[in-house]
Amino acid sequence: MSSRHFTPLAAGLPQTVPFVGPEAIERRVGQPIRARIGANESNFGPSPRVIAAMQAAAPEIWRYGDPEVHLLRSALARHLGVPHANVVVGEGIDGLHGLIARLVIAPGDVAVTSLGAYPTFNYHVTGFGGRISFVPYAGDREDLEGLLAATRREERCKVVYLSNPDNPMGSWWSAADLEAFIAAVPEHVLILLDEAYCETAPAGTLPDLDSARPNLIRTRTFSKAYGLAGMRVGYGIGEAGFIAGFDAVRNHFGVTRMGQVAALAALEDQAWLTEVVQRITAARDRIGAIAADSGLVALPSATNFVAVDCGRDGAYALAVLKALEARGVFVRKPMAHPLDRCIRISAGLPADLDILADELPRALKAADGA
Repeated sequence: MSSRHFTPLAAGLPQTVPFVGPEAIERRVGQPIRARIGANESNFGPSPRVIAAMQAAAPEIWRYGDPEVHLLRSALARHLGVPHANVVVGEGIDGLHGLIARLVIAPGDVAVTSLGAYPTFNYHVTGFGGRISFVPYAGDREDLEGLLAATRREERCKVVYLSNPDNPMGSWWSAADLEAFIAAVPEHVLILLDEAYCETAPAGTLPDLDSARPNLIRTRTFSKAYGLAGMRVGYGIGEAGFIAGFDAVRNHFGVTRMGQVAALAALEDQAWLTEVVQRITAARDRIGAIAADSGLVALPSATNFVAVDCGRDGAYALAVLKALEARGVFVRKPMAHPLDRCIRISAGLPADLDILADELPRALKAADGA
């Protein structure tokens, strides 16, 4: 990257976009995506009450959103059973993670994470001059013991990142396992617990909320089960002193008026959320059956997607992905070995999964001939 205006740090960073979107695929191949089941969006959409609330709010879109996001923060605090001061709202989990990196990472500091885990936090860390210490997965799950050891081994470790349930594998740890991990992490290390898929997790997965613990922040989103990926609204739960620090660095008008309206309406319709989670469960079962019909293995999942083991190596899984892409089926895959033997398929509508069922056998044949 070259510009005489860039800092030496920025000039030394690669220009990369970690997620190839279906729009980019359509531009490249010159044909529409028929089944959009790769980005872990909610194909089931938002609550009808959300749509109605957004339509009613549209005439006021000329106004900035409330920079304190007061109504949504208050509603989240009531929903979670924590004080208002323990909740922050931001532009999706990714936006909050960027602010967390800005708050805790100085040049040379270390962030510990899993090799192959959701990558956006890594970009934020390196963007502030930090260094990533990777810990390999163990048995398709993030290795809690390995992560803990790394927090103690790295002298300048400032934060450890993990997601539960996990992206990209869909695996999860129990609340008891997470609680033991949290208690064992050194107090000077911030624990960044990404719970983007908390609504689809089985009972006993989420630790009780402890908003008083100073070295723990948990991030959640309206992008997945609530069906608001395009609105970019996420929230964090943490100790009040840490939450207050966001006001020093955040974009105070970053959460749009429409985003606040949509998220508030979504939170108020828990019946819709329950229905969506049931549909996600049914879609995961269908994806597993489609995979089995083609001789593949679907890994257990606590998320709105399923990691499907293609049974060979990363090159073969990539060939399967490309063959699906050529047939208008958008999926993604892990990139780090040995996770890269899988493709990742998001829960979709029955029509989406009908297309997958038709095209997966053809894609496998094409990959076998690649």
